Amino acid sequence: MASPFLGRFFVFSIIFFLQSQGEEEESPITRFQQYLGFKTAHPNPNYTAPISFLVDQAQSIGLTTRTMEYVSGKPVLLVTWLGSDPKLPSILLNSHLDSVPAEADKWIHPPFSAHRTVDGLIYARGAQDDKCIGVQYLESIRNLKSRRGFSPLRTVHISYVPDEEIGGFDGMAKFAASSDFAELNVGFAMDEGQASPGDEFRVFFADRTPWELVIRAEGIPGHGAKLYDNGAMENLMKSVELISMFRETQFDFVKAGKAANSQVISVNPVYLKAGTPSNTGFVMNMQPSEAEAGYDLRLPPMADPDVIKTRISQEWAPSIRNMTYTIKEKGKLRDHLGRPIMTATNDSNPWWSVFKQAVEATGGKLAKPEILASTTDARYIRTLGIPLVGFSPMINTPILLHDHNEFLKDTVFLKGIEVYESVISALSSFEGVSDQAI
Repeated sequence: MASPFLGRFFVFSIIFFLQSQGEEEESPITRFQQYLGFKTAHPNPNYTAPISFLVDQAQSIGLTTRTMEYVSGKPVLLVTWLGSDPKLPSILLNSHLDSVPAEADKWIHPPFSAHRTVDGLIYARGAQDDKCIGVQYLESIRNLKSRRGFSPLRTVHISYVPDEEIGGFDGMAKFAASSDFAELNVGFAMDEGQASPGDEFRVFFADRTPWELVIRAEGIPGHGAKLYDNGAMENLMKSVELISMFRETQFDFVKAGKAANSQVISVNPVYLKAGTPSNTGFVMNMQPSEAEAGYDLRLPPMADPDVIKTRISQEWAPSIRNMTYTIKEKGKLRDHLGRPIMTATNDSNPWWSVFKQAVEATGGKLAKPEILASTTDARYIRTLGIPLVGFSPMINTPILLHDHNEFLKDTVFLKGIEVYESVISALSSFEGVSDQAI
């Protein structure tokens, strides 16, 4: 017969276990894991489930929600925390719902399992890019409301947008151009940044703009043994060599420490297409009449697009060598007033000081502001003249966006919530700007 002590011990153990489970289910970490579990990877991202989850979370905090579609099946979720003076320009916090694909067989843990190891590493596609900030925004507001009883002066909006990973053309691009966005009267915005391997938070004031360049050459086809002048392959290879030389001069600035990778124009070849196909490959004794090459260009906001276009038309693909080209500009380099699309990170931008001091108030330190080497949805907002910084509070963390085994440590995630509490409270309390566009 069991003793009364053992019986009571068993009951208390069950109660403690259930309480622990309940606390765990309600923790910021498990909510983060739940959000990571939604399969939002391209080419077929599931947007319905994560939006339903986010709406539930926002409403549980007492925030209002609104879902809009500018393209069928690609919803934009807007979460709003109304300020005491809604006439003041608002604060916008943006993140994207989608993620890039993950090759499951190359991961330690399934990419949508959000597995948490004993040392606190949470493995999931989107852990860094950028589902972390999407949850941190809500968790920080939850803490501000429930623990501190804080009420914002300015209205705070959180936007969750689709398709960022494939250019954002059906997501933020359409949202930012809409009357819905204009009605938000945004004064300052934040979007994703990147992890920092060191102990300083990285912050970004601009993105590079991508161009897709395709150059084509034509020439007389003929026997592979003959030497032709202005053959298609000959002309294309001349251009490839010239482009490679330009790439090297840009890269020299980076290797010499004179510029960061994101401050130069990168030109990278992505494909070559030529030859006459055969059943076994290509006809080796025949020179083709057409040849083509594709390049990925990334231009920093300081670059002059007209200068680059002149170089392309006169040097890289000149018509006098029977060459043509197409450029697909996937974004702008200038805002609505003709200025380079970037946000000032000095005293000329009063929002910058508020943001910087808020981060430092948590014991954090900002690294030197950077231009992002790639592209985010921030460009669509900056184009409107709205100051925006890219910021994801992840220090002492390897940069793993789009990589296998993407993870974020639980303590880093929780620290990020603390940082956003400080940032959101400071920005939404700022009285110094009414309608200034920077």
